[in-house]
Amino acid sequence: MAILNITYNGMSADYGRPIDDRSSDADVRRYAVEIVRSGGLRGLCIANLANDAFDYYVVDRFDGPQGQKRIYLRPKVPFGADR
Repeated sequence: MAILNITYNGMSADYGRPIDDRSSDADVRRYAVEIVRSGGLRGLCIANLANDAFDYYVVDRFDGPQGQKRIYLRPKVPFGADR
């Protein structure tokens, strides 16, 4: 299981429930849309968020200091990216 962190619209927050760390990148993006739509992130609820809102986001996977799995969904950096 992993902690999911979503960055969107200048805000970044951890989702309060763990997700399967073996989830595909496409699944992580799909989960994120539903999490944001439902208000699952503190301070970020967009009920009409588009299905493709995270299509061009990067999914990074890291192990935390105590070995916990972390997944970060973040926008691509503005330099060196096609979009």
